Amino acid sequence: LKASEKGMKAMAEKGVVGVLLPGTAYFLMAESANGRKMVDLGVPVALSTDCNPGSSPTVSLPFIMNLGCLKMGMTPAEVITATTINAAHAINRGKEIGSLEVGKKADITIFNVGNYMKLQYSYGVNHTDTVVKNGQVVVRGGQLVEELSLS
Repeated sequence: LKASEKGMKAMAEKGVVGVLLPGTAYFLMAESANGRKMVDLGVPVALSTDCNPGSSPTVSLPFIMNLGCLKMGMTPAEVITATTINAAHAINRGKEIGSLEVGKKADITIFNVGNYMKLQYSYGVNHTDTVVKNGQVVVRGGQLVEELSLS
């Protein structure tokens, strides 16, 4: 079931974050939600893996980001927004996480790419170089750091 244009306009008017699940549509071989239309109508869009064995068995957010561009018509910049600040707002945590701002939790992923557009251009590739979680480096050089305490 997909939102109609009337429904999308209502979402935009109310400030509802549309959480789209491109991996689910891909796995079920169904038509993807119209992310392009939602963005054009002013709906803040978030993307999620919806990781579960019945409809979307992927944990790969980069793959979901690729599908956002390839199957939903979103730009690389829109996909980054959808997986960061809009995703944080979708779970009512936009004031704490989702962007690099003073006072927010700085969980950061650094990708080994020349620019942000390369993330979606080279699909199916893990470009992760470094991950900082709760102030600790947990991935370095694309490899998980051995000793972690992420409490």
